Amino acid sequence: MSTRIVVVGGGTAGARLAQRLPVTLLGEEPHAPYNRVLLADVLAGRYAPEVIALPGTPEPVRLGTRAVRIDRAARTVECADGSLVGYDRLVLATGSNPVLPPLRGLRGAALPAGVHPFRTLDDCLELRALVRPGVRAVVIGGGLLGVSAARALAARGADVVLTQQGERLMERQLDEHASALLREHVEVLGVEVHTECRVSGLRQRDGAVTAVELADGFVLDAQVVVLACGVRPRVALAREAGLSVATGVVVDDELRTSDPYIHAIGDCAEHAGRVYGLAGPALDQADVLAAVLLAESTAPAPRYTGTRALTRLTLGGAQPLDLAAFGEVTARPGDDVVQLTDSTRSAYRKVVVRGDRLVGGVLLGDLAAVGALARAWEGDEALPDEAPLLHLLTHDGGSS
Repeated sequence: MSTRIVVVGGGTAGARLAQRLPVTLLGEEPHAPYNRVLLADVLAGRYAPEVIALPGTPEPVRLGTRAVRIDRAARTVECADGSLVGYDRLVLATGSNPVLPPLRGLRGAALPAGVHPFRTLDDCLELRALVRPGVRAVVIGGGLLGVSAARALAARGADVVLTQQGERLMERQLDEHASALLREHVEVLGVEVHTECRVSGLRQRDGAVTAVELADGFVLDAQVVVLACGVRPRVALAREAGLSVATGVVVDDELRTSDPYIHAIGDCAEHAGRVYGLAGPALDQADVLAAVLLAESTAPAPRYTGTRALTRLTLGGAQPLDLAAFGEVTARPGDDVVQLTDSTRSAYRKVVVRGDRLVGGVLLGDLAAVGALARAWEGDEALPDEAPLLHLLTHDGGSS
């Protein structure tokens, strides 16, 4: 008798596992699994929604099906429609929820009209319906998601203000110089950027947003507000089932939770104290889990040892910009740093070397060397003694 594998969640991790193994996939969204990385391109109008559907996701997929309870003793999942789905192995790929900031005028789950997170295809489609040339839009959050949203809204002709509480855009991934170049790029596209700027509240009239209030008393008129303040693992289903939960659902090297018949992968999973929240690790975890489940009758089982995750962003359109960042982009005392800047092309490349190891890097505008650099970093191998560090930033990453 074949093992019944049920996957809760149709995002990147769940869809990848469904491509690798025969599973029953329970997807809460009404849409077929899609590439979440391309949502900004859909918002900008560069892609139709159907273009970003993930290919090769097999049946059975139950769309618009929300799992509400796990009965671990009976090994069943109860869905919101009252149906029960039995499993031999259950995989939680429930993803993450957008963080809603504690703002005046933002209370409870019901958001004022015009206020949207930017996490799902429905969020994207609702924003597309609202935005037209001249609409005043404020994006709260200057990280990867906020920059992508602001760029997409500007491409649709909106008057966009991007607010960031920190000192610079994408401060978790970029160093000061790269962040300054990114800011210059989005400002050229018409986005007004405010850093070290704390939003304190929203104003509304008749249930619709009209303005964003800043902590310094300044008021930004707004017909559309995008909340891009980060995400947190979606763990309620796991917690209510009595599974071990820290920030995410705690898993071991076989992506197994505290229940030996339940696994977790993707944004909701916490491995070795880390929640990644990125597509690359989600894919890695799904691939390892597929191998684990296939190898259950043999020993030893494959193991997940973590992912060295590279952040990559493509801001398309008439003036495209590519950037990539990995590892530690701010040097410590004693580190070697190599930087190349081409101001005429707004290109910037930098690597940080500690001893004989590449520990981080950032590339903006010219990503020709990113493949070789990423391989050197992910492999964590000693750099060759005879190669000058400058070769790391040549187009082949010093591989020839």
